[in-house]
Amino acid sequence: MKKVTTATLCKMKQDGDKITVLTAYDTSFAKLFDEQGIDVLLIGDSLGMVLQGHDDTLPVSVDDICYHTTAVRRGVNRALVIADMPFMSYATVEQTYNNAAKLMAAGAQMVKLEGGSWLLEAISGLTERGIPVCGHLGLTPQSVHVLGGFKVQGREQKQADSLVEQAIALQNAGAQMLVLECIPRALGQRVTEAVNIPVIGIGAGPETDGQVLVMHDMLGISANYMPKFSKNYLQHTGDIRDAVKHYIKEVREGSFPGPEHSFE
Repeated sequence: MKKVTTATLCKMKQDGDKITVLTAYDTSFAKLFDEQGIDVLLIGDSLGMVLQGHDDTLPVSVDDICYHTTAVRRGVNRALVIADMPFMSYATVEQTYNNAAKLMAAGAQMVKLEGGSWLLEAISGLTERGIPVCGHLGLTPQSVHVLGGFKVQGREQKQADSLVEQAIALQNAGAQMLVLECIPRALGQRVTEAVNIPVIGIGAGPETDGQVLVMHDMLGISANYMPKFSKNYLQHTGDIRDAVKHYIKEVREGSFPGPEHSFE
């Protein structure tokens, strides 16, 4: 199978083929997911919650992400590998460049940053320096204390309009992919249609170009709780490989997420 690149993902969007994404944190699971045909693996700062047991993602360090990125990359032959830039690792442009370079050296093929218009200079600079960028809008977990908790974003018209504008701005600055988290289904569709780059949803409805889940949620083994937008595929299959295959199948055919996993 050919390696997945940013060009692959753009063509998938153009062709209407859904993109499948899972988080991964070690070589064994990365290899298993890759062999089942997952398109993208994300080393998420979610590791702070599902691996380290924190209440949020804020304690995760760049070194943590680098360590797990190196492990994941060793297990991958096909999937594109994206690494999260953790909390306060991109507070300034210079800091962004330095930490993004560390993640790329660790094996990432793209970095993901949370936030809107304040990131435009950094995204433009990273792109010019050969580092692909994935944006992240909607519920941005690193801003959980500003947002007042893990709440659905974009329900008010003004907030929704702003999110669309920011998505377009991120694209124009050079972002090559976008994650939308915990927003109304209609807004997910609106953003997806407004930009030319692939849009990956997590609690953003089935109309986005693809879906991402935290692997621990997809397997029903998260220590805290199961988010509304997730589904326990291991419960329905009894086998990890079959669970991943079923997740990929449902995303590609458009049956996941269903209405019960989406926000109106």
